[in-house]
Amino acid sequence: MKISLDRRQVVAGLAAGVIADPARAQPTPSGTALIPRKLLFGDPDKTSVQISPDGRRLAWLAPLNGVLNVFVAPIDNLADARPVTRLTDRRVGSYFWLHNNRHICFLREQGGDENWQMFSVDVEMGDVVELSPGPGVRSYLQQLSMHFPDELLVSHNARDKRHFDVYRVNAVTGASTLLQTNDRFTGIFTDPQFKVRFAVLATESGGADWMQRNAGGEWELFSRIDVADAMSTRPLEFSDDGRELYWLDSRGRDKAAIVAQDMTTGAMRTLAEDAKADFGGLLQRPVTLRPLAASVTHLRQEWRVLDQAVADDFAAIAKLSDGDALFVQPSSDVRNWLVYVERDAAPGQYFHYDRDAKKGRMLFVTRPALQDAPLVPMQPVVVKSRDGLDLVCYLSRPRDAIAGTPTPMVLLVHGGPWARDIWALYSAHQWLANRGYAVLSVNYRGSTGFGKAFVNAANLEWGGKMHDDLIDAVDWAIAQKIALADKVAIYGASYGGYAALVGATFTPEKFACAIDVFGISNLNTFINTIPDYWKPWQTVWKARMGDYTTEPGRKFLEERSPLGRVDKIVRPMLIAQGANDARVKASESEQIVAAMKDRGLPVTYVYYSDEGHGFMRPENRRSFNAVVEAFLGKHLGGRVEPVGDDLAGSSIEIRAGREFIDLQ
Repeated sequence: MKISLDRRQVVAGLAAGVIADPARAQPTPSGTALIPRKLLFGDPDKTSVQISPDGRRLAWLAPLNGVLNVFVAPIDNLADARPVTRLTDRRVGSYFWLHNNRHICFLREQGGDENWQMFSVDVEMGDVVELSPGPGVRSYLQQLSMHFPDELLVSHNARDKRHFDVYRVNAVTGASTLLQTNDRFTGIFTDPQFKVRFAVLATESGGADWMQRNAGGEWELFSRIDVADAMSTRPLEFSDDGRELYWLDSRGRDKAAIVAQDMTTGAMRTLAEDAKADFGGLLQRPVTLRPLAASVTHLRQEWRVLDQAVADDFAAIAKLSDGDALFVQPSSDVRNWLVYVERDAAPGQYFHYDRDAKKGRMLFVTRPALQDAPLVPMQPVVVKSRDGLDLVCYLSRPRDAIAGTPTPMVLLVHGGPWARDIWALYSAHQWLANRGYAVLSVNYRGSTGFGKAFVNAANLEWGGKMHDDLIDAVDWAIAQKIALADKVAIYGASYGGYAALVGATFTPEKFACAIDVFGISNLNTFINTIPDYWKPWQTVWKARMGDYTTEPGRKFLEERSPLGRVDKIVRPMLIAQGANDARVKASESEQIVAAMKDRGLPVTYVYYSDEGHGFMRPENRRSFNAVVEAFLGKHLGGRVEPVGDDLAGSSIEIRAGREFIDLQ
């Protein structure tokens, strides 16, 4: 039904909460205990576990004085764990073992700027060595190799912010030698012998040219990947002897398969393919780098064994728990394996699998405080879009939900958009279901993992059919009597934040309220403010988003931008932003907040001076979620945990609309 109110009525109604009809949205009586936000959104007790190449030790991330650092322990004596990094301001971003079994390399950034600087730490002596320049320089791991146990290849953009040169670095001394200058490529591909094998050029059409050097040292075409296959086709790794190259490959098929290419003859052979989903990961034997198994995810993840020598092992791993073995990592001799099992209504589990004994033992769970919490299952469902696509979705409902009795619902939209939601213990699902909401995550067109036709169906459909998919999923939930038609919120970050803004401006009466976390408000200004290191592959957006190089293309992007439709907004909005966001600049949030304020539309704007594209500090996550919970409680009527001290230690600034939320 169309709402016919003049602007003064709309503003007054929004400010008072009348349009959201709070009288019909009071907290539903429930005997289910509230799960504290601190349990759901604090850092895990242990996460990101890795086994050393020799299989003797484990490393993991765990809080040290409130900051995630790297800990190390013997695999048979976890009680002997000790920290080997001691960061105090911001967590370790990622880390990995070197093949010398003595050094761990880790990355860190400052304030969310995504300029990752790499260091090594001697796990015996504690000495820390800088491996890449910084701050202000972005680096990443290029290659590890058992042939060079003290060394690694590191790529960074110190010379030219647009391009990443490759350096050979000694992790013990920090000595660095330039291996490959990069003056035009989107990436460099190296092999286990630390040799440069390919360089990648983004084509004008949005595809990729994989180049290799000829006998004269000049770059020539090795393989051209057109735009239709570019999202789902890429080399993964060479075998150690260099005779085979393993691809994730959708050429000549819709779903990406694992393919081996003979480097002498060029012949391709398919190792694994699936009718419903793309393969996503390849597990290789540590020494020979020949394939052991590959993972594929449609509704849930499964493994396909490629080497029958480990068939019994994967059968045994499948019996360790009732969840999905998302991560499997064998030691170099393949005798000790680390296995991570994800579950939906219980914390994830880490296991040590002894291949000789064909037995596994549980090491620990990631969040022991949640083991007795009233968690709910996540149900995979497939919803048909209006034009016949299968949308894989994940639904969580309140613990006391009654079949046939709808509740308020939150539509959670993933970022990317070239990513996907999976079956997992998702803190946001558990939190919102615990507060009385149904929660629906939708793999809309453009989500990866469902074949190239599904990805390419999103081309030029930002704010179009991609949004239609979300609406179709909401309508399905309403028809199934899962969701109340007038009590649905849309909530997302990054592309999901853009989707929330689209929901509020393109379909303004569909959602009771919207929550945008560092979302794009104007596609043209977004493209013009991207990081320099994104620019070499920026042409992909011509095919996927719109041609930003032409006047008609820029007009099209303007039409698909929420900023130009601010006057359509009739629902409450919450917007959040990190000051140091390198991908979606703070200006994207600030310009739509300013436009709403100019029109007298109530908007709450939350800002974090020490965050970027994602809220990494647990204090900031807790404070933001306290705001979200109060906002949803007011406009959807779910249960609200008192704020308590959840704002303590946070850098939160409520820069607009403090009067529209009740932080008791």
